[in-house]
Amino acid sequence: MNLEELQKSEIGFLSHIGGELIDFSEGYAQLAFEIKDIHKQHLGVVHGGAIATLADHAGWYAAVSEISVGQTCVTIELKINYLKPAFQELLRAEARVINRTKKTVFVVIELFDKDKIVAYATATYSVITEKRSSDC
Repeated sequence: MNLEELQKSEIGFLSHIGGELIDFSEGYAQLAFEIKDIHKQHLGVVHGGAIATLADHAGWYAAVSEISVGQTCVTIELKINYLKPAFQELLRAEARVINRTKKTVFVVIELFDKDKIVAYATATYSVITEKRSSDC
């Protein structure tokens, strides 16, 4: 997929949580979702799994922006540090590619509740030939 196709593509799980691609360029992606009750855990703050999900999607978009047509990426490692609780109106993730090899892409992701950083993540993505599950 080229950059334009990626911007137009809809990913089921991302849309399920209300996530949207806000900004996208080579080596960079910004995604966000409006915080709703479905994203919160029992104390009323955004669940760590929802934060990690947004981080992974943002990292993936940044990673695939730097690979060839006919290839895609899959997550092989995601590490996240939760710094502060998120509970405002908008959770935003900014991802940047730090290193790219033939087989992997390493990305850093910062997550913000409005403009306050709430989590920091790193992720490694494996570059593979694109196949759909129906092709397997």
